[in-house]
Amino acid sequence: MFLLRLIIPDRPGSLGTVATALGEVNADIHAIEIVEHRRENGTAVDDIVVDLPPGVLPDRLVSACNSVADVEVIWFSRYGAGGGLHMDLEAVEQMTSAPAEAIDILVEQAPSVLHADWAALLDGTGGEVKVALETSATPEFGSLVEQWLPLEKATTLAAPDHKGLVESVLVAAPLESDRRVLVIGRRGGPEFLGSEVARLSYLANLAVTIHATA
Repeated sequence: MFLLRLIIPDRPGSLGTVATALGEVNADIHAIEIVEHRRENGTAVDDIVVDLPPGVLPDRLVSACNSVADVEVIWFSRYGAGGGLHMDLEAVEQMTSAPAEAIDILVEQAPSVLHADWAALLDGTGGEVKVALETSATPEFGSLVEQWLPLEKATTLAAPDHKGLVESVLVAAPLESDRRVLVIGRRGGPEFLGSEVARLSYLANLAVTIHATA
């Protein structure tokens, strides 16, 4: 499974042309998600999750996309999160079905929802900051947890010069308190866009609201 992040012209037919090009190299499209509309220059950023049959080289995906006029590949990597379209709604459905666990569910689902590698809930409400919950592949933070709190609103974070994090891109959002923070990371990129920060903010606020009904 692979994730392609593309800049394409924001006009009818553009996405279909890309899909046709990918089909010509036998790529099986699992999901297409519009990440951001850039109205200032008439383009859109799209994520496409695809699978390739055995024997087909991954670089053929990039070549196929580059063969389409005015399309730019800005990120390409293997993709193991297993997510796709409607991941936000699926996360919300899980949270509403178990309100008492809404925040834990958001932490667990965050990597799939945002096409990331890991997520961790940092809790400093008791004084000392600790990792209250983490997904697999979360790096060791050490004393770094102290520098990220308090956090007032969802935002991107600068990756510190620390083993396991130096090549990562990070985004975070407060949950219930500015000292209870969800941090999400991608190893190597792509950068979190403003629209993704907004989605995380929405989901974090929703998780808190749902949890309060338990």
